[in-house]
Amino acid sequence: MLERIAVDVAVMAVLGLGAYKARALDKKGSLAAALIGLAVVECGGLYPFLAMLTFVVLGVVATKYRFSEKIKLGVAQSGNGIRSWGNVLGNGLPAVIFLALEYLAHRDVFWAASFAAIATANGDTLASELGKVFGKNPRLITNLKPARAGTNGAVSLAGEFFALLGVFVITLFALPLTSHELLMLFAVVVGGWIGVNIDSLIGATLENKGITDNNSTNFLASLLGGLIGAAVFYVLA
Repeated sequence: MLERIAVDVAVMAVLGLGAYKARALDKKGSLAAALIGLAVVECGGLYPFLAMLTFVVLGVVATKYRFSEKIKLGVAQSGNGIRSWGNVLGNGLPAVIFLALEYLAHRDVFWAASFAAIATANGDTLASELGKVFGKNPRLITNLKPARAGTNGAVSLAGEFFALLGVFVITLFALPLTSHELLMLFAVVVGGWIGVNIDSLIGATLENKGITDNNSTNFLASLLGGLIGAAVFYVLA
């Protein structure tokens, strides 16, 4: 067991260093990502870790995609697209919480919560980063009034498409862990997609009022997305 943990620590250290060298994360962000990755793999095993790794890779690609164009539009990720520890914890901590519960309880409902939380984070990142480029006529989620691209709470058809795509990709990693594949698929997709839109709703209300920031908005959305995924699975099961 100690040897396995040592290997996991070494792998996370290498991945964290790689994220730093690739200018995806700063030093504190890389350390936080390594710790989150270690917690994910120790509590949940391979499939949740692969889901989280997929989220990180797709997030980096989506953030860097047509980055110069995003700069000109004034909607680029701050820090030249380099994220820090707050962003890592905001997106990753809800999944760790649910995975810890699954580790203790061994119930499929917590798998649904874990993957719905990751799916929320992935769907939100793709919707935000790609929606800024491809989204036409964005509207504020609270009143559907026209909004500028990149505005907190602004949504578009393209953004919703990328959100659903990002959610679905993460769902695939949950299927090998349950005998209720269709139910798990439905629960994670519903929880993740609603979680993405909750992120927009919080952004348009609490974040615009200064009550939350981007990181705490991400945390709340992923936590609620996970809870919704768990509720759907529990009720239908």
